[in-house]
Amino acid sequence: MFKLENLSTLLSFAATILILFVVAYVLEKLAAGKNEKKEKVFTVRKIAGIGIISAMAAVLMLLEVPLFFAPADIYKLDFSEIPILIGSFAYGPAAGVMMEFIKVALKCLFKPSSTAFVGELANFAVGCSLVLPASTIYCFKKTKKNAIFGTIVGILCMTVFGSAFNAVYLIPTFAKMFHMDLEAIIGMGAGSNKLVSGNSLTEFILFITAPFNLVKGLIVGVITVLLYKYISSILKGNESKEIAKP
Repeated sequence: MFKLENLSTLLSFAATILILFVVAYVLEKLAAGKNEKKEKVFTVRKIAGIGIISAMAAVLMLLEVPLFFAPADIYKLDFSEIPILIGSFAYGPAAGVMMEFIKVALKCLFKPSSTAFVGELANFAVGCSLVLPASTIYCFKKTKKNAIFGTIVGILCMTVFGSAFNAVYLIPTFAKMFHMDLEAIIGMGAGSNKLVSGNSLTEFILFITAPFNLVKGLIVGVITVLLYKYISSILKGNESKEIAKP
């Protein structure tokens, strides 16, 4: 049965998508103006690529791997950000936000939400916190050095934002949704990680959430930087391999 909490989360989701897309679109236009390029944000080729990449990401989102220092019931690692970050470098930050949304929407078709869309909202928002800054920095100056720098900034943004988002919204919301005490969720973390005591949310965030996002970001970032040079020509057709510039 559809509950009021589901509607509230969906409205928050819709507002988040709209805000991030507008921000990404404006940043992409600014980058195009700085580089004196009159490129369309979306072309037929881009839209086709966005659809393919989003589908790949949705499949990867279903393949989850637990990490030894984090409770598997709360955190599992997936690699869905790899194709999206690659696609964002090729197509721009606005496409990146769109791919994050389509990925989550397709995932919900494959596997219905078990968290009243709270988990999906978190995945979208945290994913964008990596993809948006990384692709924006690269969009302003498309060089290999800037791709690496943008990826590092994105990883740091995802680690900081993901940690704050979990502390302020996600973990308290999960506790309320499943009628659990916050201490019970923290206790799950303490059972997986000896650095976390049974009643400290701060320790939970510092020793579980932050390392989890950092590990995920590093894996995604390294694979993206290694693969993008070879995939970009396929994604962009006859366009030059911009990341290979000095």
